[in-house]
Amino acid sequence: MSKPLGNYWTAVVNGEEQQLQVTPTTRLVDILRTHLNLTGTKVSCEVGRCGACMVLMDGNPVNSCLLMAYQCQGREITTIEGLSGDQERNLHPIQQAFVEEGGFQCGYCTPGMVISTKALLDQHPQPTQEQIEIGLCGNLCRCTGYGGILRAVKRAGESLCSLDTLTKNKGKEQMDYGVMDS
Repeated sequence: MSKPLGNYWTAVVNGEEQQLQVTPTTRLVDILRTHLNLTGTKVSCEVGRCGACMVLMDGNPVNSCLLMAYQCQGREITTIEGLSGDQERNLHPIQQAFVEEGGFQCGYCTPGMVISTKALLDQHPQPTQEQIEIGLCGNLCRCTGYGGILRAVKRAGESLCSLDTLTKNKGKEQMDYGVMDS
């Protein structure tokens, strides 16, 4: 990544290098929504209590309403728009699990919930109920009773583990037969 000049902010956002002229105290949520038009990251409480603005910074969940440009300079940021399924699927398996389990109602908190779930499942691929509750403790939903959300996280973990097993088995099978992907 190139070195910033003056009031330029640089970071990798959803896999693409970005360089913007913003003040060092511009909030990350404003950079994402206003400057990069990534409006999946929501603004709600603006004090870091609801999780609607959750993004991943270097793989860790953070409230983008609390981070200033200078605090995330040169970092890797992933928003809800950065999650996607493979070429055959439009939705990431976590997003698909939220749809299938009714893990949303109005949908306003959903991007933050999905991002927190991604971070949780990266650390704990098959989380316990307690790990799920701890992993989502920074996210509030005002519409659901959380049942669908908790089921969605569990299902997403199972789905991702199944996909991982399929991928590993496919690779092993190809190695057994002397076939290699190119």
